[in-house]
Amino acid sequence: MTARVPEALRRFIWDIQSMVELADSPREILFIGRDLMGRLVASDDWLPPVFAPDGDGPHLYELYRDDMERFCVVASVFAAGQGWPCFQDGVWEISGVLRGEVVRSGPGADARVLAPGRVETALGGEAAAWTQAGSPGAAVVIHVYGGDIGRMARGQVGPDGVVTPSVVGYANPPDAPAYDILSIQAEVAD
Repeated sequence: MTARVPEALRRFIWDIQSMVELADSPREILFIGRDLMGRLVASDDWLPPVFAPDGDGPHLYELYRDDMERFCVVASVFAAGQGWPCFQDGVWEISGVLRGEVVRSGPGADARVLAPGRVETALGGEAAAWTQAGSPGAAVVIHVYGGDIGRMARGQVGPDGVVTPSVVGYANPPDAPAYDILSIQAEVAD
């Protein structure tokens, strides 16, 4: 990608990268990552429009993927009434609502409406569905997953409880690939 990495995202990716390298466990990643995500989604002016179009949805945009596939940073974009089915991921997850309102629900769990700035975490194995809550405009959720979620088979939980493998894939246009480690490191000026 030729565009500069937005500063808020660059700092977030750098911090997540360092945390994943130094953390002793997924629980520690979630504990520290919750705070990092909260800072990232406190303002919604940093996400390039190419990763959050107001058209149809849902779409998953890859913002960054660790070269060793230890984690990825993605944006879920939901048009009005759109959402992801109930997925059961086998990896840890940190999610923050950047824009709009979303409903997070799952089997046996109460549905929760999440407003911008809200952060949720999951250790892995929990099933959850994300849906735009009906507010005007697209809803955007930023996620960090403990793997390359757009390329891995996730367990899609049907209404009958049957779990089937499903790969979502990324919706990045050819001229907007994910940022890479070289673009992140080239701009670090601590």
